[in-house]
Amino acid sequence: MSRRLVVVGAGIAGLTAAFEWRRRRPDDEVVVLEAGDRVGGKLHRVRLAGHWFDTGPEAVLARVPEAVELVERLGLAGELVEPVTLRASVVLPDGRHPLPPGTVLGVPASADGLAGVLTPSGVARVRAESGLPPVSLDADVAVGALLRTRLGDEVVDRLVEPLLGGVYAGRADELSLRATMPALAAALPSSRSVLGAAATARAAGARGRGDADGPVFTTLRPGIGALPDALVAAARADVRLRAPAHGLRRGGGGFELSVGPAASPATLTADAVLMAAPAPKAARLLGEVAPAAVEPLRGIPYASSAVVAMAFPAQPVDAGSGLLVPPVAGRLVKGVTVSSAKWPHLASSDVLLVRASVGRFRGEAELQRPDDELTAAVVADVADLLALPRPGPVATRLVRWGGALPQYLVGHLDRVDAVRAAVSAVPGLAIAGAAFRGVGVPACIADARHAVDALLR
Repeated sequence: MSRRLVVVGAGIAGLTAAFEWRRRRPDDEVVVLEAGDRVGGKLHRVRLAGHWFDTGPEAVLARVPEAVELVERLGLAGELVEPVTLRASVVLPDGRHPLPPGTVLGVPASADGLAGVLTPSGVARVRAESGLPPVSLDADVAVGALLRTRLGDEVVDRLVEPLLGGVYAGRADELSLRATMPALAAALPSSRSVLGAAATARAAGARGRGDADGPVFTTLRPGIGALPDALVAAARADVRLRAPAHGLRRGGGGFELSVGPAASPATLTADAVLMAAPAPKAARLLGEVAPAAVEPLRGIPYASSAVVAMAFPAQPVDAGSGLLVPPVAGRLVKGVTVSSAKWPHLASSDVLLVRASVGRFRGEAELQRPDDELTAAVVADVADLLALPRPGPVATRLVRWGGALPQYLVGHLDRVDAVRAAVSAVPGLAIAGAAFRGVGVPACIADARHAVDALLR
């Protein structure tokens, strides 16, 4: 029998779910509801100085299969591009320092290679960690709480903060160890030290993916932002833009959704519903059908950020793939990518393409400026950080991501388990997205596939 699946949310998770459902049940009707005026969610690209340029994620992990497999299924394997360089530096108050190799999201496996980015006393603190009493954790803890005690403040402030800030726009002293560093957390009981756990996590990753120090990321020549349109075409779904869902209830053996203008919504029936909206929206919609999911969903806060894409006149820059900028550097931006140096398809004799991000959890006040003022401040910061001899850009684009980045605070996995349990108890209902088991593109793809699996079971 033909069925109707309704997907709420047209980000990468929602579109992947629509595509996967179409692959497995080609005769079904698939409807995707999107409150905004475009598909893709945080996957977004703009035209900048004649190039497609990502202002959301600029790459995907190449060492996990989900994203690359999806690209291949969409017929885009020929567009995959590896970075020319991943050499990055950390900006500290005393200047730039090469990012030490061999860390797990900034957590070192030894004291080797830390001189310079840490002070001599900071290096000594790391070296002494293996002599401390064994780590004993009975519950989830904040990344910062554990690492400051074991490795000292410098490791957190100079290495972990810029990396976690880049991935989550969050703060190490609030983010969950188990949710953001699962491999490290899993290795702690047997390793008995943080250094040992980091070494174990790296070795386990190397066994699973070959060369641990080879290219980690890949992208598409037309940008990762090209994936949403490719998914829509392949899914052959009925994608409805500017179609917010206001209510969800059981009815007629399936579900009924109120869709469209709040003053005069239409009713849309569904045999199955896959919720791929951000946690606050999902909490509002699930109140009647899965009430036990509401509070844990409300316990997942979101951070805001912004990305400024810049095209400067072509000029030499010695910054590798880019710069990581922790809060202790006292800068506006938190990261700079020299896209022209990092990606071969963005190298140009005419322009230097750069992007920078700004905004952290509980630090959104720095985003409260008019667009032109924020753009000018970011451009000035980037020109200074890169020491550009020709600092005047020929083109800029500002893209704001308001409330777009879920925060995996302490206890996050317990909240996720509670949401999953409540939703899975409702036949025909599933949930997926960046709020749960990973914010990266591959993690969202995997989560969408698991949700489709659950519905089809």
